[in-house]
Amino acid sequence: MQIIDTIIFDLGGVLIDWNPKYLYRDVFDGDEEKVDWFLNTICTSEWNEAQDAGRSLKQGTELLVNQFPEYESWIRMYYDRWPDMLGGAITETVAVLQQLKQSNTSKLYALTNWSAETFPVALERFGFLAHFEGIVVSGAEETRKPFHEIYSITLTRYNIDPEKAIFIDDNFDNILAAEKIGMKGIHFKSAAQLIDALRAYNISI
Repeated sequence: MQIIDTIIFDLGGVLIDWNPKYLYRDVFDGDEEKVDWFLNTICTSEWNEAQDAGRSLKQGTELLVNQFPEYESWIRMYYDRWPDMLGGAITETVAVLQQLKQSNTSKLYALTNWSAETFPVALERFGFLAHFEGIVVSGAEETRKPFHEIYSITLTRYNIDPEKAIFIDDNFDNILAAEKIGMKGIHFKSAAQLIDALRAYNISI
């Protein structure tokens, strides 16, 4: 079996609990149907992904306000109250990261789809991000997972051999893209499942 010397983590959904529903449940007084309607129709995941890929928050917001002026106040809340979407650290996975850091057997990096404008909030809030030797933020690179370019940027910037690297993500499309470039992929489901998958690659944890 190929020796693994690098582990690359996704952040949202793996180490950090982020969900726009946390904000809009408050905005809509717990009306789950209205929350789902708003996030599936107005401030959609596809719209947010454009900001993750480098479009400015101002541009993205004004685009929707012009398209849906009747919902302007709710649209502007998306980024005005963005920190309210952060649920906290996913502690079980953070514990896995800390064990890997302490073992000092693999280099640790992060590759995240995240707006460059909101990522400083995460850096300030989550001290465990300092465990990574490097973090690639999609918004700063003006591309995002699962596009090939952002994986190439990560491998080149940190001189990573893809055949010796594991990539962990909760989005299966992102895993497929990582495997296509030569990395091993772990489709994240839980901390316990992650530990088993890492051990299958002879990672001591």
